[in-house]
Amino acid sequence: MLQRPPAEPGMREEDVDTPALLLDLDAFEHNLDTMAALLAPTGTKLRAHAKTHKSPVVALQQMRRGAVGNCTQKVGEAEALAWGGVPDILVSNEVIAPRKLARLAALSRIAKVAVCADDEAGIAAIEAAAEAAGLRMTVLVEIDVGSGRCGVEPGPPAVALAERIAASPHLIFGGLQAYHGSAQHKRRPEERVAAIAAATDGTRRTVEQCRQRGLDCAIVGGAGTGTFALEAASGVWTEIQAGSYAFMDADYARNDDPPPFRQALFVLAQVMSAPRAGVAVVDAGHKALPTDSGMPLVHGFPGVAYARAADEHGTLLGEGVPRLAEKVRLVPGHCDPTVDRYDWYVGVRKGRVECLWPISARGAMA
Repeated sequence: MLQRPPAEPGMREEDVDTPALLLDLDAFEHNLDTMAALLAPTGTKLRAHAKTHKSPVVALQQMRRGAVGNCTQKVGEAEALAWGGVPDILVSNEVIAPRKLARLAALSRIAKVAVCADDEAGIAAIEAAAEAAGLRMTVLVEIDVGSGRCGVEPGPPAVALAERIAASPHLIFGGLQAYHGSAQHKRRPEERVAAIAAATDGTRRTVEQCRQRGLDCAIVGGAGTGTFALEAASGVWTEIQAGSYAFMDADYARNDDPPPFRQALFVLAQVMSAPRAGVAVVDAGHKALPTDSGMPLVHGFPGVAYARAADEHGTLLGEGVPRLAEKVRLVPGHCDPTVDRYDWYVGVRKGRVECLWPISARGAMA
């Protein structure tokens, strides 16, 4: 069921119905401009990750600032972006199911689409879908650069898959996917430097070995909000796939040297009970924001902690808790799954609602 819009343009922020997903437009635009300015001198392109924002409106704003396209993790996300006018999409994940690959092939008729593979059987499945659709599909080989998740080993195993793709009349070898997800939230900068140094070695070696076999890696994609500056400076990666930079969250703020972006995404909640001194209960619990990356922060109340969550309750503790009926901004621990709980961004600027944007790929898990 589509959620009723919680606001309308011109409304005061304090009158927005709760819980609602707020986007501080000044901070959001600052973040987009900052990333564009930081990447410009490196020559590395931005292919922002839409698993964070799940919205063609946001994707197109990123592209207007120089992004070459967007990434998604799911075919459904790619469909929402393409149907919303995003022209260049990489599914930075493996897709193995024939029905999903048929959808992806169909999407290739209205947008430039690529997908990843890390196994011979996966390549064969993509090849079959492309042949059935009568077109050629672009495939990147994903290599494991340290996350221990998806990806073939760098070097000869990856090169063998690249050669398999290049040999197919139905496929185009697009390059390498080399994302180190677990490096993004390492707290100490020296830990992230070491992780990306190792990732760089394996990625560079694979690019060079592909080149020796006559295979050009047009795209070498990866990096995230926590490490993008390292990959951009390496001379190896051609595309940066950061997503959280546009919004930020409490977990990135816990890094010893947080990325140079402002907090733009909030969950607006209302105090619905103030049963005793030092306690306030808001109408935003587990169903309004995830706690996989820790509890949210209570913005503007430095002495107050979001201490406990239930399905529809969040308990705030501390001196100076907000008053009964007061609205408060909560900083999510993890921005990506927070966005997926809502149908609308409520864009606010200087205390007023300026716009509402649909989150078109909400729930697109397939």
